[in-house]
Amino acid sequence: MDFTLSKYKELLERLVKQGYSFQTFEEFIGKPNDKVVVLRHDVDRGAINAVWMGEIEHELGLKASYYFRIVPESNVKEVISRVAELGHEIGYHYEDLGMAKGNYELAYDNYLKNLAHFRTFYPVSTICMHGSPENRIDNRDIWKKYDYKADGIIAEPYFDVNYDEVFYITDTGRAWNKKSVIVRDKVETSFDIPISNIDHMMKLAQSDQLPDQLIISTHPHRWFNPGLSWANELVMQNVKNIVKALIVKFRK
Repeated sequence: MDFTLSKYKELLERLVKQGYSFQTFEEFIGKPNDKVVVLRHDVDRGAINAVWMGEIEHELGLKASYYFRIVPESNVKEVISRVAELGHEIGYHYEDLGMAKGNYELAYDNYLKNLAHFRTFYPVSTICMHGSPENRIDNRDIWKKYDYKADGIIAEPYFDVNYDEVFYITDTGRAWNKKSVIVRDKVETSFDIPISNIDHMMKLAQSDQLPDQLIISTHPHRWFNPGLSWANELVMQNVKNIVKALIVKFRK
């Protein structure tokens, strides 16, 4: 079964066996290892799942990057504190321009306040946009007017990575790089490596068919042990994918 916590642990163990090192996004930007995986987690909702994934990574001696939204379903003090205690990077999953309905000045003021909030948990140095597929406003557009590097931020993954050298893998839509349901969580890249599921990803790794530098982007709320919550997420995401596929089609 895909999208289970046990399968996630199995994937990490396979990547370790294949000689991959693991860096947080801020470490990767500072000095990238030659053969490396960056685990990027966008905590959209179901914040407690971030603790479960973070504990698995900590158990294996690995570090990851967790990006939290300011909304209540993500911004949970106890969760953020626990993830930081486990040694992981904390970042801001910003959506200020969309929340401000395109008002740049209000959006930037809110961004600075929200960034300061997350810096009470961790010295945040990287940020990552929240896709907000239902909103016609792209949250990254705020940087057409402002400069995130003026506020002590060293990188944003949609702007500061060469994806012709780094293979980007995302679970958006509860699939792997499924273009038909990806509204904004996509990058320009020369890589064309289809991935059907985690077992397939592990086979690619085992046969050295994956590039040396990977960013694996996941959404913790998709990941459960087998049971009712896992099945509910499967059903709900299939419904959402119908809507997202229409958005992708008509926004082209």
